[in-house]
Amino acid sequence: MLFANRGQLARRRTRATSSPAFAGSQSNGDRLALLRRHKPDHWLIVLCAILLATGLMVIYSISPALAQTSGVSGSYYVERQILAIVLAAIAFFVTASIPLERWRRSYKLLLGFAILATLVAIALPVNPNYPAHRWVRLGSLSFESVDLLIFALLIWAANFLAIRLKNGTINNFKKTAYPLLIVMLVVGFVVAVTQSDLGSTGVIVVMLGLMAYVAGLPLKRIFIFGGIIALGTFLAIIATPYRRARLETFLHPDTNCQTTGYQACQSIIAVGSGGFTGLGLGSSVQAYGYLPEADNDSIFAIFAEKFGFIGSALLLLVFGALFYRIAKIGERAPDDFSRLIVFGVLIWISVETVINIGAMIGLLPLKGITLPFVSYGGTSVVFFATSMGLVYQISRYGSHVGPDRDRLKLMERISGNDYSGHRRRFGGAHNPGFGGRGRTKEA
Repeated sequence: MLFANRGQLARRRTRATSSPAFAGSQSNGDRLALLRRHKPDHWLIVLCAILLATGLMVIYSISPALAQTSGVSGSYYVERQILAIVLAAIAFFVTASIPLERWRRSYKLLLGFAILATLVAIALPVNPNYPAHRWVRLGSLSFESVDLLIFALLIWAANFLAIRLKNGTINNFKKTAYPLLIVMLVVGFVVAVTQSDLGSTGVIVVMLGLMAYVAGLPLKRIFIFGGIIALGTFLAIIATPYRRARLETFLHPDTNCQTTGYQACQSIIAVGSGGFTGLGLGSSVQAYGYLPEADNDSIFAIFAEKFGFIGSALLLLVFGALFYRIAKIGERAPDDFSRLIVFGVLIWISVETVINIGAMIGLLPLKGITLPFVSYGGTSVVFFATSMGLVYQISRYGSHVGPDRDRLKLMERISGNDYSGHRRRFGGAHNPGFGGRGRTKEA
């Protein structure tokens, strides 16, 4: 017995549908989910704090080497990373406190700021050390515009797809797939061509594509997207000399270790040098000018050098636990919009993690993608924390009905309808409205 009687059931349902996270949901299945505000998932804070502390520890240990090569004080990198963590904590709790419906209504404003920041980054002169139009620089402070763009696209896509689900037009090519494809192509051109950031372009495309799949877009549409994007990626690679060099380095790493494949070879050396138990926290060779971006893109290689296979496995377990907690929150999210937000955040963080670690161990080409919560850099840390604040807020309103089978039985008791024939993608987590993928027809 989940509740004592039908009157108590109705009172709890009234409280559920008045929650901020539930506002704006029009799905009948969602309104019967019997959700109520409860304690959020504090494991999100614990796991993110572990990752942030891990990154700070590694940066602290290699700060003498970084200071020696860059000519700054020994505490420079540590102080800036602590500032980034403080700002990230503020962003997390502010985001978690603003009702989700306000974020939904503000997606146009967020997109406007993201577009403005991107245009400013393109217009400003580049830093000779980083010859790409990716940063908005204000004195000694810098801001990478693509992180704001990814966050704004996350909110926009969740709202866009939730509306299509509500209207029953998720399978309509002109109303769903075509606008998504246009957005992908435009964003891909601006970020990959104008800002020379093919890695972030891949993250955006994968995030939008998988969010559409989660919402119920047919696989054949996803395959069409994938084919078009793959063709565009191929053209972007062959049209740019340094990208061709990176691809050749990935395919033949041993032949270019002194030139274009220098960072890839040095990262593999760092990972291999750690062995089973690592060289120790105070010991590192690669950080002293051998491995480029030791505090940022290459921080996993430095971590593996210091803590070896055991430490690397434990770090992957922490990431795996974080992904699991986010997925469980997504499964129990109260409505289409919040469910898509959660899985969008999961895709964003997990894709960047896979790309970063895969590049450091030689499984993927180098793409300049940071390791979430661990790499040095204020912009990425703050926006990852901001996105996790949304997930944390949504976890307050997750359903207490655990297995999908029990939830179906509960829905039958409330509505008097028979849901025994319905199946939803991934155990009921992703395709709300109990109609399954086939509940709408091509318009």
